[in-house]
Amino acid sequence: MTRCTLFVDGASRITGFSIKGHSGYAEEGSDIVCAGISALVITTENALCQLLKLSPTERGGEDGFLEVLLPEKMTEAQMHDAQLLMNTLHIGLENIAQAYPDYVRLTVRKVR
Repeated sequence: MTRCTLFVDGASRITGFSIKGHSGYAEEGSDIVCAGISALVITTENALCQLLKLSPTERGGEDGFLEVLLPEKMTEAQMHDAQLLMNTLHIGLENIAQAYPDYVRLTVRKVR
C-alpha cells in the first residue's frame, strides 16, 4: 500500500508531503496506481522548482519513499502559487485514493 501524507499548518496551508511504499496493484512497470502517484508528485515538485523558483527540502532514497517540504522563507506570491500546486496534488491524490482504496491511503497531518 502507498501511504500519502499531506502536512498542513495552522493556517490550513499544505507545507509538504510524503509518499511511502508501493501500491501493490500490479507488477513493477505495470502498476498504474504507482505511476499515477509518481506523475503527480514529480510534476508538483518540478513545478515548485521550475515555475516558482523554490528550493523545497527533499528527503528520499529509500525505495518508495519521498518527502518534500516547502521552504520556510517564501514571498506571499510564492506561497499563493505553491498552495495552488499543493492543492492540485491533494485533489489528484484524493481521486486516486478514492478509486483504489485497497492500494492507497491519504492522510492529512497537522504540523506547526
